[in-house]
Amino acid sequence: MDQFYPVLAAIAGGILPALAWLWFWTREDAKNPEPRRLLALAFLAGMITVAIVIPMEKYAATVIASQTLTFIAWSCIEEVMKFLAASATVLRNKADDEPIDPVIYMVTVALGFAAAENTLFLLSPLAGTTVMQTIITGNLRFVGATLLHVLSSAVIGLALGVSFYMKRRMKRRFVAAGVILACILHASFNFFILRTAEANLLQTFAFVWIGVVILLAALEFVKRLRPGRV
Repeated sequence: MDQFYPVLAAIAGGILPALAWLWFWTREDAKNPEPRRLLALAFLAGMITVAIVIPMEKYAATVIASQTLTFIAWSCIEEVMKFLAASATVLRNKADDEPIDPVIYMVTVALGFAAAENTLFLLSPLAGTTVMQTIITGNLRFVGATLLHVLSSAVIGLALGVSFYMKRRMKRRFVAAGVILACILHASFNFFILRTAEANLLQTFAFVWIGVVILLAALEFVKRLRPGRV
């Protein structure tokens, strides 16, 4: 049983915090909540996406010489694939019937992605260090990388929400802009992490928290959208 403890601890450390964040974000749509089966499907789709993204990122690392460009490519791969995962599973469902819904679904996919990614990340420290050190590592990713995934994917969801009642051509433009902005946010975070000393990482995470505050304000705007008011 002892040999399975690190794996179980990593799974718990990766998934449980993501589920806690999921509970928080779904409260934003408490008046007309999304079906739990669709939320579960979106979360699972995000987790599966990690298995697809990893070989793509490994290939990108072999063909791109610059480390900075590699991180940019990884950011774009992750954001595009999360969006495609949401599009293939939940975004075209009839339950996606109000502007706030695509934001919730994109956030759920992002949390599933973060849960799987964090689990893999935690498996390495757990294999050769103490549980307390692992908890500290998990907390950093809990407040940093997890929220980054939420923030960047939510930007795409907001683009879908703002353009919810627009014509198809305008929707495509908004979505394209949302994906590009999500890639820029993700790549910028990775760049700052790469350039920032470990002692100053919390300052970088603070920018993510500021982004989340802005996101919450934007959600209030999206909630009030009605046909003909965009």
